[in-house]
Amino acid sequence: MLSLVIGLSLGFGIGAGCRYLDIPVPAPPRIEGALLVVAMTLGFIAAGHFAA
Repeated sequence: MLSLVIGLSLGFGIGAGCRYLDIPVPAPPRIEGALLVVAMTLGFIAAGHFAA
């Protein structure tokens, strides 16, 4: 649970930092692309969980 909170905080921090410093965000700018990244991440985590 702690790693989930740390991961989300780090993700929001990087996004906010990129926005504040006007650096291109290393993620898709549209919600569909962002949801694709989330889906791939969840699939990767689930596969690792079931493979272990």
